[in-house]
Amino acid sequence: MKLIGMLDSPYVRRVAISLDLLGVGFEHEPLSVFSTFEAFSRINPVVKAPTLVLDDGAVLMDSTLIIDYFESLSAPANKLLPQQPQALADALRILGLALAVCEKSVQLVYERKLRPAEKLHLPWVERVTQQLRAACVELERHWSARPAQGERPDQAALTTAVAWSFMQLMVPEVVPAGAFPALEAHAARLEQTDLFKRYPLA
Repeated sequence: MKLIGMLDSPYVRRVAISLDLLGVGFEHEPLSVFSTFEAFSRINPVVKAPTLVLDDGAVLMDSTLIIDYFESLSAPANKLLPQQPQALADALRILGLALAVCEKSVQLVYERKLRPAEKLHLPWVERVTQQLRAACVELERHWSARPAQGERPDQAALTTAVAWSFMQLMVPEVVPAGAFPALEAHAARLEQTDLFKRYPLA
């Protein structure tokens, strides 16, 4: 089984960490949707990262769908999302916020790095920035009220950390770390674990 994509993508990285936690063995092939577009397209013509090639050759894409597939195959004690409805709703709320941080950060990166400066649409950039900061405010509120987890993070915890680290690498000036101390501490703690170090962001 092969995971295709670069670990500087928060979506690829959250899949790698999730598969590791779920005990799923895989080989990582670090192809870029930019610099190795043609090679990537031979595996998945859509060229979407992450792409996962199963042992039977089936190709899955989209981080949430890939993780959901393996979550469905896992024993209850090994799952990364709670099974009780209320606990699941709480976890999905935090996961949604963390994925919003990923999405809005990626949008800002694309606006700044791919769009010519003279075509930059500032109202759109301001709107995306506002959405990114709003998600961080909600995540800060959550993690400041929640005790640190053990060594095995759940899906909401690991995706929050992945999102924060990506944002701080790519657009640190948009959301200063010092303004969100609980989020910063949460991500820093997980980044120091062997699990996260196996899949470095950069």
